[in-house]
Amino acid sequence: MWSGSLTVFDGSGIIIGMADMFDKQKRSEIMSAVKGKNSRAELLAFRHLRRRKIYFQKHYRRALGCPDIALPRRKKAVFIDGNFWHGRSYAELLEKYGEDNFWTEKIGKNVARDRAQRAQLVADGWQVFQVWESDINRMRTRGETLASIERFLLD
Repeated sequence: MWSGSLTVFDGSGIIIGMADMFDKQKRSEIMSAVKGKNSRAELLAFRHLRRRKIYFQKHYRRALGCPDIALPRRKKAVFIDGNFWHGRSYAELLEKYGEDNFWTEKIGKNVARDRAQRAQLVADGWQVFQVWESDINRMRTRGETLASIERFLLD
């Protein structure tokens, strides 16, 4: 069942309004199936660290923000953040659409939450390292990004 408006593109690759082919319940089911853990970038990072015999905790729930990679005894946390949901280009989104846009508000809340959680981790004595998912997925930057995670964990 179609229950939406027309899709509007503004030429920058950002969708302003989007038609939804599904009712609210079906859309909720679809969105709940979106992976929040074990993304391709995370799996590449996990494999890289295991091959180098670096032991770590995956998705460590005892630390605020549930770091993707953690060394609890050394109080080191690595977050592998997705570009869209964690606001890699949030400044551009904000400049283009303002603060009243639904996605701008949503991503802004995510960015603020991430900053607050990471600041609290640092206040609790943790060292925090953040990388972007696309930097691991992109072949050109993968090696250096994985090496920087490794250096952070071993130093």
